[in-house]
This record gives sequence, C-alpha cells and structure tokens, in this order.
Amino acid sequence: MSALAPTLEAFFTERLMSQKRASRHTIAAYRDAFRLLLAFTQQRSGKAPSHLDFDDLDAPLIGAFLDDLEQARGNSARSRNARLAAIHSLFRFAALRHPEHAALIARVLAIPTKRFDRTIVSFLDHQEIDVLLAAPDRGRWIVRRDHALLMVAVQTGLRVSELTGLRCQDVQLGAGAHVRCLGKGRKQRCTPLTTQTAATLRVWMQERKGQPSDPLFPTSRGSSLTRAAVALLVAKYAKVAEQHCPTLRNKIVSPHTMRHSCAMNLLRSGVDPVVIALWLGHETLRSVEIYVHADITLKERALARTAPIGTTPGRYRPPDTLISFLESL
Repeated sequence: MSALAPTLEAFFTERLMSQKRASRHTIAAYRDAFRLLLAFTQQRSGKAPSHLDFDDLDAPLIGAFLDDLEQARGNSARSRNARLAAIHSLFRFAALRHPEHAALIARVLAIPTKRFDRTIVSFLDHQEIDVLLAAPDRGRWIVRRDHALLMVAVQTGLRVSELTGLRCQDVQLGAGAHVRCLGKGRKQRCTPLTTQTAATLRVWMQERKGQPSDPLFPTSRGSSLTRAAVALLVAKYAKVAEQHCPTLRNKIVSPHTMRHSCAMNLLRSGVDPVVIALWLGHETLRSVEIYVHADITLKERALARTAPIGTTPGRYRPPDTLISFLESL
C-alpha cells in the first residue's frame, strides 16, 4: 500500500471526523470528490486506487480532473470549486505528514478556484406561494404531510437538510410557537411560527402521533425523508400549481427556492438584514445581499426617492396656513 492510501484514511478518520467533527453532509461530499478523483486517476494511469501515490496526483492530473468534471460530467463551476476545496484540504493535511512531497503539494495548492457568474436568485411572490400551498389535495395522509412540510418550509426558510432532520420534539406549539434545528456549522437556532403554520402543525402532529425522537415528516414506513424526496414532492406540487398560476412555468421551484422566498418576504416586510441572517442561519450579512440584488421593488423605491436628473431639489412647503400651523405643533 502506498503513502496516499493511509494518508487519505487518516484525513477522514482523524482530521474530519475526530478533530473537526465535520457533519455527515461534509464527509459525504468529500467522499464523493475523492471517489471521482481516484476513478479518474485509475483510468489515466491504470493503477488501482490503493496503489496510487502522491506522484500520481500531481497538479496537471488534478487540472485535467477538474476539466473533466465540467466538460464530461457537466458540473458547474461551483461544483468544480467544491471538489477542488476537498482536494486542497487533503493536501494541506498531507503537507504536515509528507514533507518529501512539499513541492508537489505546493503546486496542487496553487491551483485556483474558478470564477463564475452570479445569477439573480429565484423566489416566489405571495400569490405564487398561496397557489403552491393550495396544490396538495389533502384527502390522504401522505398529502397532508406534504402540505404541512411545504408550509413550514416557506414560512421558516429552513434548509432541506434541516427540514428532513426535524423531530417531533423540535416543535413547540404553546406560547411563542417555534421550531428548533441544528443548522449548518452546527449552529442551533429557533425559528418562530405564524399562527397559521402552528395550527397546521398542531393538526398534523395529532394525526402523526409520533414519539419525541421520531421524524416530524416521515415516509410511509416511518423513516426520515431524503433530500431527493423533498425535491421531488416540491416539483410535483409546483407542476400542479402551474395550471392556476402561469408565472410558475418560468421559474425553477425547488426546496431552496422556498428558502429564498422566505427571505424575500422578510426583506419586503422591512425586517432588518441582521435579523434575516440570524433567521436563515447565515454566517455573515454578505449572504443576505443576494436578496437585495434580486428585489426590483426595493430598487424602485430607492429610485422614487431621488430627484430626476436636471432638476433642482426643492423644499417642502405646506399647502395651507392651517396645515402649516398643525405641522408646527
């Protein structure tokens, strides 16, 4: 066995799992990145993955692998950069264990991330949200579950992994109704519920009759929904909603679209961006800027406050002496 194999194993068991306590989502993403890289290298070199060494993973091969992700597999620049981040993390770990490969490691670490276009986020307005929530025909148990899930998703803005991770004990429906979740970066947060959402959840949980540790939105067999299952049910009801709201045909409706819709609703209601960042579990305020860029209504309000080009801003003059008297009080 070469030096690469034990180093890669130690990277997962010692660095990610033990030292950093990375989430299972991070570990799964890194695992998939290296499975793709090792398969690509095996195809190029003819060596089995367990016999590969660091010399086989030089900068030209890593560059060819990244190009293959985009050209052959159709990955976006974001996905390419995520795979490169996993590779960089491994090589930084290897630099401390294998100084004899310092030059090769430095060349790999010098591979830059790729810049990409930042598109305007897609979100749903109030009418589109109402039509989407009305799409499930609540005649069956599983459809009533879907309706409750959609309502919680669009009102709380939880990530899809946070939605699927909710347990019955995470919902509090008394005074100050809210849901608790463990979000990205291991941050715990509480998100308040509206009266309507709390009422829907109360009816659902009475029908659900689950134990505190049971999934809030289970499958028909009682296990937790997967992220792919949530994406499929959102797409299914969006297709139904298109028949009553044609504007939905021009939008990609996904679980993350509902998260964006929650953020836009808060922003348009005048909620401070700091509160929105805390509400959504964002690390910094910069993550909230995308919603300001996407909302044309906010920009129109800003434009309305400016004076037209070529005019002299005037001073306000009361239209009547009585109004002037009242204004002076």
